[in-house]
Order: sequence, then C-alpha cells, then structure tokens
Amino acid sequence: MNKIFSLFILFFFSCNGFASSYSWVETLPKPWTLSEDEFETFLPQFLSRYPNYLNRLKALNIWRLNTPYGLYCLGEESGQDKDPIIRNDSSDCTVHVLTTMAFAESSSYLEAKKVMRNIHYKKNKDGKSSATYESRWHFTSDRLLNNPQTPDITSSIANDDYLETVRIELNKKKNGQPFLNLNWTSKEEIKYISIEKLDRQLLNKLPEVCGIAFVKKSYFKLGLVIAHEGFLVDKRTFFHASSEYNKTVAVDLMSYLKDEDNYRFDGLMFYKLNKSSEN
Repeated sequence: MNKIFSLFILFFFSCNGFASSYSWVETLPKPWTLSEDEFETFLPQFLSRYPNYLNRLKALNIWRLNTPYGLYCLGEESGQDKDPIIRNDSSDCTVHVLTTMAFAESSSYLEAKKVMRNIHYKKNKDGKSSATYESRWHFTSDRLLNNPQTPDITSSIANDDYLETVRIELNKKKNGQPFLNLNWTSKEEIKYISIEKLDRQLLNKLPEVCGIAFVKKSYFKLGLVIAHEGFLVDKRTFFHASSEYNKTVAVDLMSYLKDEDNYRFDGLMFYKLNKSSEN
C-alpha cells in the first residue's frame, strides 16, 4: 500500500508540473523516525526552499505521508492530558492538520510549539492562548467558526442551492448530557455543502491549498458536527491521517467520498489556512 500511495503522489505532481519542485522532499528521512532535535533541523530548509506558505504546506504534507496513526495523541503535557502539545511521530486527522500548519510556520520545535498554542487553544479575556484542556478547540466546527487561523469559507464558494443548515448546541447530547466535561456549550447555526452536490465547479473556486472537514448527521445527537478533516491540495488531492489505513495518506478526493456505493459522510465544509502573523 505504501508503494501505491507513493506512485499516486508521483503521478499527480508530475501531471501538474510539480515533480521537480518537490523531489527534494522524497530524499529526506521519514519524519516519524526522527527525534525532535533531528526533525527541527529540516524546518529552516522547508522555509528557504518553499518561501510561499501554501507551497510549504504541500511539501510538508508530502513529507509526512505514511506517518503512523494515533487517535487523540496531543495534550497539554500536564494536568488532565499529559500527551505532547506537538509531535511528529503520530497523527490523527485534526493533529495532522494543526501540526503541519505549525511546522510550516516555524524554524524550530520550540517555535512550532508556540504556534500550536495559537492554533489549538482559545484565547483568554486578555487575548492570550495557554495550553489547558478546558481552552482547547475540542470541536472542529467551533474552530472553523471562531478561530481566525482556520476560518470557514463554505458559504463563499457555494450558494444556497448547495447548502444545508444545522442548528445545534455543540457539546450537548440529545439526552441533555455534555459530550465532554468542559462546562461549555455553544449554540451555532452551521452551513455545509451536501455531499452529493459537490462538483468540479465548486472545487475550482477553492484556494490551491485549504482545509476540508466532513459532516456526519448521525453525530448531531452527540452535540458534534464534524467527523473527519484534512488538507485539500490543488483542488483534488486529499491528505489526511486515516484510521482506515492506520497512517497519513493522499487520495483523490472524489474517489474517496464513496465507500463502494455509499457516501462516507453527509456533507462538507471548507476552510482557509492562515498563518499566525496573518491574524
């Protein structure tokens, strides 16, 4: 399976004229095998070789292919969740998105950890982010609606004919109990594109690299909206940490949407990727 994904990436980027631009990435050691000290030696090289932020995100996505999957593998290094604030040896879907964004903006591991505090944690009343379990962006839909680093752009690319709306109280299950013990809920009106209405015309309106999040209606009763997320590159290729393959993979988006004859999800949201300095 590794060979299949490698051939897909080689074919895709060759067809789009990117093979020479990203061939350097293929020469690097596998990132999940590196210590933090070893890993950070490559971050300045990504910054110099790919000065454009979106191109750097592409390069890092290619480098991180086949990273082992690990569910809920980030934490605050203290308190309720002692997992690392950032890591390069394991990813789940949200972890892959956020850590790749942080690495793309950083020249060291320490700098990437600081960026993760901005991406992964809500600001307090003084406008500062600190790594606590309670302040973490636990819900992707909440993050897309309210975090300026990953702002929702769904309604800007799709008119009402393509959209559905869910009115939901995040983190409140149908039985009234919280999904997570956060002492927090949020009533939201969330627009998403119906999965069966996604077409090439819509995809062509997207940035060359953006985030994509998948809606599952069966999750609404749990106070959740989003079931999965990842990067969409060049309006076609979906990079994501896959529980199905137990690693980070790249697939053709339109082919991925269905599992045999059934859609995997009910809808989609798209979001822009901003650096901390752009907020």
